[in-house]
Amino acid sequence: MSRVDNNLSSIVEEIADEMKSRPDRGDVATYIPELANVDPDCFGLTVIDAHGEVFSGGDSDMAFSIQSISKVFTLTLALGIVGDRLWRRVGREPSGNPFNSIVQLEMERGVPRNPFINAGAIAVTDVLVSGHQPREALGQIVRFMQFLADDASIGIDHAVAASEKRTGFRNTALANYMKSFDVIENLVDFTLGVYFHHCAIAMTCRQLAMAGRYLAHSGRNPTTGLSVVSPERARRINALMLTCGHYDGSGEFAYRVGLPGKSGVGGGIFAIAPGKASIAVWSPGLDKSGNSHLGRIALEKLTKRTGWSIFGA
Repeated sequence: MSRVDNNLSSIVEEIADEMKSRPDRGDVATYIPELANVDPDCFGLTVIDAHGEVFSGGDSDMAFSIQSISKVFTLTLALGIVGDRLWRRVGREPSGNPFNSIVQLEMERGVPRNPFINAGAIAVTDVLVSGHQPREALGQIVRFMQFLADDASIGIDHAVAASEKRTGFRNTALANYMKSFDVIENLVDFTLGVYFHHCAIAMTCRQLAMAGRYLAHSGRNPTTGLSVVSPERARRINALMLTCGHYDGSGEFAYRVGLPGKSGVGGGIFAIAPGKASIAVWSPGLDKSGNSHLGRIALEKLTKRTGWSIFGA
């Protein structure tokens, strides 16, 4: 066991304590009304190493709405269904624009820039809906999350899903615009219904870090040895998380943290240290790009203290 492994417990606890006492917490998302009710003082952090050891601090066992972090897992499922044909409908480049930009979608004739902006994730969801009733497609997503985390208690926060549906006018516009270019193949209401609900999946930091372990270990669960995706596919999903996982803040996240990661406006960030650890952090207050303010700071501290940045210590 390395020196970092020996110190992980104290590192995680120290970071959680530091974040709990910071006054600069960002602003909770208000455009989804249900998220506006979340306590901005919450902070949780979980790190799961290659041996399956779990290191947690703060509110790591409090469930939160994972929001766009779900897009990592729907992308994994869609690639399993259609493979590289997916890239005919979704690009792989950073957006450089807000996650719900309509202007960019219009300029690029209905093809979303990447699978992690809203339009791209809606297109990916449409792949999962094809050939299924919406309830079946959503059930497949939830069961996949439960399987990855080895936890059947994971489910959807229906109050958040309803809140998103009531206020999701821009997402509806994005979906209808893509439909006009045949990027969306199913009924818009069906695809959007599944999209709103998978974004409303609620998980704890521990559950999320467990679910993402396959991306930290070449597509395989290191405890069971079970392969989820091929090493090549895991590497490519990680590359997309690094370049596109934080919307128009992706470059800043790579610069400061140096890990592949995916954020959500619920305040969560999922990140992986390849070959070393799966990480989940949650702090509801967001920065101007819609990413967790303290979550990013906490991950920057973690990589500095562990030397886990993929760009070197």
